[in-house]
Amino acid sequence: MDLGIRNRVALVAAASQGLGKGSAAALAGEGVKVAILSRRSEELQRTAVEIGAALAVACDLSNKDSIANAVSQVQSQLGPIDILVNNCGGPPPGTFDSVTEEQWDAAYQQVFLSALRLTRAVLPGMRARRWGRIINIVSTSVEQPIPGLIVSNAFRPALAGWAKTLSAEVAADNVLVHCVSPGRILTARSESIDLAAAAKTGVTVDAIRAERSAGVPLRRYGTIEEFGAAVAFLASEKATYMTGDVIRVDGGAVSAI
Repeated sequence: MDLGIRNRVALVAAASQGLGKGSAAALAGEGVKVAILSRRSEELQRTAVEIGAALAVACDLSNKDSIANAVSQVQSQLGPIDILVNNCGGPPPGTFDSVTEEQWDAAYQQVFLSALRLTRAVLPGMRARRWGRIINIVSTSVEQPIPGLIVSNAFRPALAGWAKTLSAEVAADNVLVHCVSPGRILTARSESIDLAAAAKTGVTVDAIRAERSAGVPLRRYGTIEEFGAAVAFLASEKATYMTGDVIRVDGGAVSAI
């Protein structure tokens, strides 16, 4: 299927690994000129070569000046940005008693403000050209809080609420806004969560993973390639009557509410 986005320009945040990498690879595979961002400069360059990204830019998503400079660099080298994938590393696991105020502040910058700043930088151009896609990678915690992830459970739903509101404000300009909600996908993030659970319970990581896979109707973790395919579809010309949605890629794990 031709998704109709060849030669569009995409910016994918936090794309040196994991869900961002899967999203960027899927878009690059459709002929999109993809710019990837990450603080991990060496890993970012390796990923760019591996997936065929057009540009790799080191960027600290918690710093507004770094974001502004990255967007400017992408636009000067590739052209106006048509597709924005807002993504970031997940906040650390924790409970109400264990998370410090400094960690709350850092997560606000990382999860929420990075998406807001990137969107502000690209949205005026999208509206003027009457074509744009803003896709926010969130979590199944937007519908069903995940025990032990209190920070993510707070900020991911906030991001989804912001995205839904924005989608209505910009729909008339043919700018489509979505959230994509990953379930158990094989990433470094899911591995760290499984390791923490194993350490807490005294069982092996394999046992944790088997138990959690049993709770997924498809009985397995997903892959970043499967996740990226959903992102590419939402960015495409095949999804032009969809906006404001939260699309789950979770193997059926979360019940509709």
